[in-house]
Amino acid sequence: MSKALRPLKAAQDALAAEHAAVFVLAHLLGRTSASAAPDLAGRLRAGYVLHRARRDQLLRLVRDQDAAPVAAETLYDLPPSDTAAEVRSAADTLEERCSAVYATMVGATWGGARQWALRALTESAVGRIAYGAAPQTWPGLPELEG
Repeated sequence: MSKALRPLKAAQDALAAEHAAVFVLAHLLGRTSASAAPDLAGRLRAGYVLHRARRDQLLRLVRDQDAAPVAAETLYDLPPSDTAAEVRSAADTLEERCSAVYATMVGATWGGARQWALRALTESAVGRIAYGAAPQTWPGLPELEG
């Protein structure tokens, strides 16, 4: 039996990651002062809007395959977020996780779905850089980093 991930499973995994991203980003945004850290608050707000849009697109993608979308959890573990540094670190970790699911989705899909997943992977990789992470040659695939 093949170990390859099926396109629907990859989309469901990405959807689960986006549910978590929306929840966590809302929390981080609520913990960030727009007056004390306007750049960070603006980046979190933009990320929240982007992740909500991705979540909604994935919901449609899954439904278009006549499947029931994976539901959001009722609660997610929230990272430490008492300082701007903790918020940036938590947002970076969130984007790292999204990069991993999108890298997997790129490998499991083709055509328009693959292009969409590649764009999402790129956006998450750029998001990591905006939160202070170093650029990676293979975002979402740390095992390939040299």
